[in-house]
Amino acid sequence: MQTFHDLYKTLTKAALENKLKEELRKLEKGTFNPYHLGCLLHPEHHSLTINDDTSMENASKNVHANINMDPDFRQDNNVCFNLDDKNLTDVIQTLPILEKIHEGKHPVYAMIAPAFIGQFSEDVTPGKLRTAFKHLGFAGMVEVALFADILTLKEALEFDKAVKTEKDYMLTSCCCPVWLTMCRKAGLMEHMPGSVSPMVACGRSIKRIHPNAITVFIGPCLAKKAEAKEPDVKDAVDYVLTFQEIQEIFDIAEINLSNLDEDNREHSSTAGRTYAYAGGVSNAVQNCLSKLRPSRSIPLVYQCADGVTECKNLIQQVQKGDISANFLEGMGCSGGCVGGPRVLIDSKEGKNHVEHYGDKAAYDSPAENPYVIALLNRLGYPTVESLLEKDDIFTRDFSNLI
Repeated sequence: MQTFHDLYKTLTKAALENKLKEELRKLEKGTFNPYHLGCLLHPEHHSLTINDDTSMENASKNVHANINMDPDFRQDNNVCFNLDDKNLTDVIQTLPILEKIHEGKHPVYAMIAPAFIGQFSEDVTPGKLRTAFKHLGFAGMVEVALFADILTLKEALEFDKAVKTEKDYMLTSCCCPVWLTMCRKAGLMEHMPGSVSPMVACGRSIKRIHPNAITVFIGPCLAKKAEAKEPDVKDAVDYVLTFQEIQEIFDIAEINLSNLDEDNREHSSTAGRTYAYAGGVSNAVQNCLSKLRPSRSIPLVYQCADGVTECKNLIQQVQKGDISANFLEGMGCSGGCVGGPRVLIDSKEGKNHVEHYGDKAAYDSPAENPYVIALLNRLGYPTVESLLEKDDIFTRDFSNLI
């Protein structure tokens, strides 16, 4: 009998060749367990599980879509997850994405997370990766770092608005869904500005410019699968894949990324590119604020935590009033997104690649990035300050979480 992974590779190859329906008909008539096939094609009808019950830290590495980061959630066993050593929910969205590409009714855009640089080997440049996505049939590849730039501007302005005295502080909200959920459970949402994540900002912006577009976020994180389904932001991202999933698609499609032509689009600044590692968001916002408000009397002083344990410790410090910083950043994975559960390389190596890529950016901050200003104008924002107005692209309402 086929293993789950054998079945997945068979169906993915069929989807790449636009023969998925034909292959499914064969499977329906064959000997493959129909329950297992149902798990693959309709995971919404089957319970989801956590693979490791040793700690909250491990849970953050293994969380599946539709499960919030909650230390008290119930763990369950399900035969669907014993088919192979890969998580079912990690791979399930591959098939409908490839089907949408082959249908050709709507342009499908790949949105690549800032942690991507170096993940697909050192010689795979952003330009080669963009070419690879086009070989698969995507309309294009967009670096989410450009939208991290925009959120950097927004967070800097939110800080300037919120922190007026030495006792005021702000929690950054725009990156990690694990950190956001932990702060919500701790009752700290009143200190969170209403900012969407760069992933959501990217998806919404693409759909504003191309209303019929299908958006696919690709990154190292499993919690992003859950974030994409949250009621107030589910309009932004249609599918979420991990770096491991997309690498497997490249392998099945026999795409050698190193040999591809360059298709470069340099749009993001150093700030947006460095969101991928712990402290990157804080440093970006601090730098941006100094350019936007150089005469500000109360400077931004940040404190960062990465990994669930450190994030919990930082929250406890906040609750005790034992903090000297006024801008607090948390990332659920150790090292930040470069240490996510579905990265392809070591987190330290990933950070080195991101830092190098950030250093190569033409602009240090979104405050001087002309691509950011041009995009904001195209999206209907006449000034940077207009980012503080409530809107339907970069702002979310946390009032129901307080």
